[in-house]
Amino acid sequence: MGHLRVRWGVELEVWGEPKNRYPDLTVIREEHIQQLQSRNTIRLSMAPPLLVIEAVSPGEKNRERDYIAKRQQYQERGIPEYWLIDRVQQTVTVLELTGGIYQELGVFTGHSLIESSVISGLNLTAEQILEAGQ
Repeated sequence: MGHLRVRWGVELEVWGEPKNRYPDLTVIREEHIQQLQSRNTIRLSMAPPLLVIEAVSPGEKNRERDYIAKRQQYQERGIPEYWLIDRVQQTVTVLELTGGIYQELGVFTGHSLIESSVISGLNLTAEQILEAGQ
């Protein structure tokens, strides 16, 4: 795949409400580099990012937003992969878009290596991801 293009603070236009999401981390396509120069927004008219990652915020309302509402919007937007980093549960959930619907590629914990269809040759454990940024 070459170099990964990772961005923080990307505004992502989605269908439904709210109309914009701000994933914690976004892996963008090469074509987005030029498109994001004037405004850090991936519009509905543009190709979706390759991957969005959300750190699940504590609290039932936040969990519901990340696991249900955002999942639905990212799925409808056609984003190939969605990761949920859940420090409360100590899990990394990887969802892969298959036939327009997110399927669980896996729920990773501890020393298990994260699997990704977007990032080939990834050599990270759930533990390493969960500990990052703490």
